[in-house]
Amino acid sequence: MLVDTHCHLADPAFDADREAVLTRAREAGVGHVVAVGENRARSEQAADLARRHSGVSATAGLHPHEASAWDSDLAEWLARALQDPVVVAAGEMGLDYHYDFSPRDRQREAFDAQMALAAEAGRPAVVHARDADDDVAAVLRNHPRTVAILHSFSSGAGLLRAGVALGHYVSWSGMITFRRWDGASLVREVPADRLLVETDAPYLAPVPHRGRRNEPAYVAETAARLAEVLGLPVEEVVSLTTANAARVFGSRLTVTGLQQ
Repeated sequence: MLVDTHCHLADPAFDADREAVLTRAREAGVGHVVAVGENRARSEQAADLARRHSGVSATAGLHPHEASAWDSDLAEWLARALQDPVVVAAGEMGLDYHYDFSPRDRQREAFDAQMALAAEAGRPAVVHARDADDDVAAVLRNHPRTVAILHSFSSGAGLLRAGVALGHYVSWSGMITFRRWDGASLVREVPADRLLVETDAPYLAPVPHRGRRNEPAYVAETAARLAEVLGLPVEEVVSLTTANAARVFGSRLTVTGLQQ
């Protein structure tokens, strides 16, 4: 069974048919979905979904777009949230210098603090990086105790190689199915035991679903494209990415099949 390692399942885009979305995922062979939190409210909603659905886990954290909100109260909340058994990772955290919705110094402060909290809790960190490769790599180097997942990877070779050298995981989204995507050589640089797949739903729907809302079932398209790039059978890619997901998220993630 596949694992969608990054899905914004609590997003309002799924409010009308969330149960049907999970049913379609199960029918497509998706055995587990990691529902990602990007702020306190969404993290708590993701945790609630994980408590109500077998085959769903949650993350808790603050996205760089909202880093201006980081303060001691949020730090205390996150430390508590990371002790919840359904929360398998910290994040989504990181740096986004493309949109700069929060000042860069505040982004770095929130990212650094969340990486430290992830280490204290023994959780991996789900990392967002956009136009900030050098600074993301620097923060990763400053936190050698925290295992990172470079999610929906679209950065350059420098960050990928830094991440691989530090023992981190690299997750590929539907972008790898896009006609103008040119990252095949980077995919091949990632050790097989560090590869993950995700949807980043409701965003980045893969071909042939481009232009529509993305959903966990479509992670199968990404796995198929990853297999093509690597020259491996799809079944082997499904097996290895699922094993990798179970390793990075730990025993808290069980791939037993989505159930309502």
